[in-house]
Amino acid sequence: MERPLRRDAQRNRDALVAAAREVLAERGLDAPLEAVAKRAGLAIGTLYRHFPERGDLIDAIVGEKVTGWIELAQESLELPDPWEGLVSFLERTCELQSRDRAFTELACLSHLDDRAEVNRLIERLVARARRAGSLREDVGVTDLALFVIANSRVAEVDPGRWRRHFHLMLDALRPRSE
Repeated sequence: MERPLRRDAQRNRDALVAAAREVLAERGLDAPLEAVAKRAGLAIGTLYRHFPERGDLIDAIVGEKVTGWIELAQESLELPDPWEGLVSFLERTCELQSRDRAFTELACLSHLDDRAEVNRLIERLVARARRAGSLREDVGVTDLALFVIANSRVAEVDPGRWRRHFHLMLDALRPRSE
């Protein structure tokens, strides 16, 4: 059984996790751990005592990000209009990515335990929009993943342009009227 941390140790751990959230959002998953320790106001040794490997620190923040993404997909499924549900999910995902580089990189990690849940929810969003005739039949989950990844790169180059690019790309998802 794991002993609870002393109050000061817990405070340090919480500061490191909060700092990691900020630094990784700004700089991505490859941000130097020294920057995390500095933002937390702690020594790098303290960081390594709590998180011996980079992956341990990433694991400490990934759960809340993925949980938020799952909730976003669930909320989008609750919208009555299937197209609006899909657009809401995509737009809010792109918005998250525009402010959080770590989110973009985490969303691409295939080993996430919750990845199957995210994919299942996105598949439901796609199926609903297809059934309603508002999404092209040949568009799938992989296409949407590439859509979101491409848009995240636009946000990296010019943070103010991602919305324009998003709406241009949305037009390509709609069925063509003959």
